[in-house]
Amino acid sequence: MNTADDHPNFEIVLLNPEIPNNTGNIGRTAAATGCRLHVVHPIGFDMGEKALRRAGLDYWSQVDCVEHETWHDCDRSVDGGSWLLTARRGRPIWDAAFRRGDRLIFGRESEGVGADFTRDFETTHGADRILTLPMVDAPGIRSLNLATTVAVVVYEGLRQLRTGAGTGPPEAEKAGEG
Repeated sequence: MNTADDHPNFEIVLLNPEIPNNTGNIGRTAAATGCRLHVVHPIGFDMGEKALRRAGLDYWSQVDCVEHETWHDCDRSVDGGSWLLTARRGRPIWDAAFRRGDRLIFGRESEGVGADFTRDFETTHGADRILTLPMVDAPGIRSLNLATTVAVVVYEGLRQLRTGAGTGPPEAEKAGEG
């Protein structure tokens, strides 16, 4: 599903993920949608081959995954527009105009990216680049599962690319597979 010049549809960035099953599900989403996954350390689990197999991630070899020691290493290595996804503030994702190659940044399961990162991101990229998935305001409902959130955002981005809001349809749509 990647473009003809082998650029990913989106760059999915996980900052300090903590739960291997979430990262595994996000990796599967990345592989199935022509996206590249960036995992930024420190992380809460072992990414070694044996540990990945033990976690049931036997398809991991199909995931275009790049590990980065720090956010700054990742930031320097990934081009494209940037979108920060948060549970507590920002515009709804459907108000964003996603483009092929955009970077979609997600925080850790327990506390997101944190106030300092969000403030720095807003200063660098603007408040309009901070997005959220709207949810009902109900007691006990803090956020959606990280893997679910990533899938929803990626598929909204692919929908926009398919309808011409981005830089063109994903490869599978052009090939008549979708």
